[in-house]
Amino acid sequence: MTRGARGYTRRMRAAAALLAAVLAAGSAQAQTTKRPSATRRPTPPAPPVLKKEPATVACPAALGPGVKTGRTFCDVLATRDPAEGIAVTIPPHDGEATLSFDLHNRHTYSEQQVRAGRAFAEYTATILVVGPDNQILARAAVTSAFRSAADLVDRVGGGAGPGGVKAVAPIGTELITVVVPAAATEVRLLGERLTVHGFDGRSVFTATGRPVAIVSNVEVEYRPSRAKRPPARRPTTKPRTSGR
Repeated sequence: MTRGARGYTRRMRAAAALLAAVLAAGSAQAQTTKRPSATRRPTPPAPPVLKKEPATVACPAALGPGVKTGRTFCDVLATRDPAEGIAVTIPPHDGEATLSFDLHNRHTYSEQQVRAGRAFAEYTATILVVGPDNQILARAAVTSAFRSAADLVDRVGGGAGPGGVKAVAPIGTELITVVVPAAATEVRLLGERLTVHGFDGRSVFTATGRPVAIVSNVEVEYRPSRAKRPPARRPTTKPRTSGR
């Protein structure tokens, strides 16, 4: 091998060794260098689960408990004054709530009329659901007919009739659902109108204080309001006392 060839070989070996050293150093630096961790945003709390429960009801004209169903039946009186209506409390809630109840017609049962074949009556009752500032949230109606005792939804206890039941009984059932505004804490149920078709013809009742319908099974569905955390208190600093 000539002297020039040997010099070229040494230079190639040196270059190869230098390249290997550079690559090794770069690999070691890549392994030791840590990537900055991504900043995790706090996960927002899940919204409260919908809750459905019997509503708190203040009934000015309670009819009584059902003998068969155990429900509490309440007369809806005709009135224009929300203060005289049935008050339904809406618990503290986030967003809109949903009020639901069963609306019934009101029949006075007579065994003598049934036997005489003169018991037929058809009823149509309308009521108003009133929210804050006397805003009408909904107008609800129920229509049903009575022909025999089988048409009665239930008998109401606490009466002087046979079996301790009252003559007045609910017939027909119309499920009513009403969307309640987020700011509402109470709604009122007011009787508006009752139309009766019977053997004596057609009669319409709107006089204040007249029972026009019956309600039962009043429920409210809502998202409970999230408890607000009290503001953090700032630490109080005691005044410094200078020593003598």
